[in-house]
Amino acid sequence: MRVRVSRFELRGASVARQCAVAGALAATMLLVGCRQDMHDQPKFIPQRGTDFYADGRSARPQVENTVARGQLHQDAYYYTGLGPDGKEGNVMPFPVTMEVLERGQERYNIYCTPCHSRVGNGAGMIVQRGYRPAGNFHTFRLLAAPLGHYFNVMTNGYGAMPEYKAQVAPEDRWAIVAYIKALQLSQAAKPEDAPSGAKIESLSNIAAGEGLPANFANSWGLPPTAVYGTPNNQDNGIPAAVNPNAKGAAGAAPATPNQ
Repeated sequence: MRVRVSRFELRGASVARQCAVAGALAATMLLVGCRQDMHDQPKFIPQRGTDFYADGRSARPQVENTVARGQLHQDAYYYTGLGPDGKEGNVMPFPVTMEVLERGQERYNIYCTPCHSRVGNGAGMIVQRGYRPAGNFHTFRLLAAPLGHYFNVMTNGYGAMPEYKAQVAPEDRWAIVAYIKALQLSQAAKPEDAPSGAKIESLSNIAAGEGLPANFANSWGLPPTAVYGTPNNQDNGIPAAVNPNAKGAAGAAPATPNQ
């Protein structure tokens, strides 16, 4: 019995065989690529030994006198606030312009105001909710502190304050230092310190215009929720809290001298 097979059927069979061969070849290549020695290839695992090096350590010592990228820090004062003698310096490493002050204000408002407040009296919102009283920039101690002191504290922390070198770049830390000095000058300014013709308005009048209590500008005392976090709730040698009797208006006297 003869069976007639059309050329279209023959072509279809040929295509099917080709697909089958291609599929088998792809599966073979996939299996070859998944060999176990791809998983067991030689490599160094941190903190493990090796017999590849004579000293048995997989981690190699750094080449002597090399410096990691971004850690050259040739200007030691710029990165530490400390002079050659190891003491805190009292100069800015670059000129202070209005742009620098505006940048410092922006960074200060972001990172510093939660504890130190917008005016730097140490009675920020975090303190009002029970955190340890922060430093008051208007005390005799901090008014006399060198510029490098503020940079050093921001870099390494101080007391209950953590370090901020991971959050704030060195240039921004110096900008904050400049703004803190501007805050200190503003809180002790007198009318005659203003440029001729400048408009001077009482903070009490501004507070009243904003619908705030007349004594709002003089509210420098810490709330009862502020604590030192020590067993006896006392200072114990750490700079003391804000003096409740100090005033926040222009020309106010600093708080107690031992702060």
